Amino acid sequence: MVTNNNYIRVGQPAPNFSAIAVYDQEFKNITLSDYLGKYVILLFYPLDFTFVCPTEITAFSDAYQDIQSLNTEILGISVDSEYSHLAWLQMERDVGGLGNLNYPLVSDLTKNISSSYNVLTDEGKALRGLFIIDKQGIIQYSLVNNLDFGRSVTETLRILKAIQYVQSHPDEVCPADWQPGQATIVSNPTDSKDYFQSI
Repeated sequence: MVTNNNYIRVGQPAPNFSAIAVYDQEFKNITLSDYLGKYVILLFYPLDFTFVCPTEITAFSDAYQDIQSLNTEILGISVDSEYSHLAWLQMERDVGGLGNLNYPLVSDLTKNISSSYNVLTDEGKALRGLFIIDKQGIIQYSLVNNLDFGRSVTETLRILKAIQYVQSHPDEVCPADWQPGQATIVSNPTDSKDYFQSI
């Protein structure tokens, strides 16, 4: 059960935060608002040195070039300290570590960030929350998994591309399972018939 009754919603400004992160084996200060002008994927995960988490974290790192090419950055976040993050990053993947990552891991030791995004459990861990924040700092997508199963990089990329498409084509909307290059729907009663007559 989550502990915060202040539910954030898609379409609202993303709660800002500043915290210590580990990137490229160094500690650095991260402030979410510094990323305005870019899309941001926030990737909350329960704890360092666990089992599902490294599969997700490394999968997003392996896809970083594709994600960065879409003017998007990733921030991984857990309630562990920056020292725990660093130790995990210094472990190789073949023993459950992370190795070098292409994006920062943020320390939410105070649990304020997880609480503000309503993913903090009563046990003090973060659920597997994923938020896509647009260039204006607005949450466009949120997904929260329970602890025992991971998220899809492929689906995250698909959603990110759909968000960017509709933001650059404000008269169009994307149907179910839309992929770039496929038909969209013109969002008015008359022109939308062209799409429905084509399927």
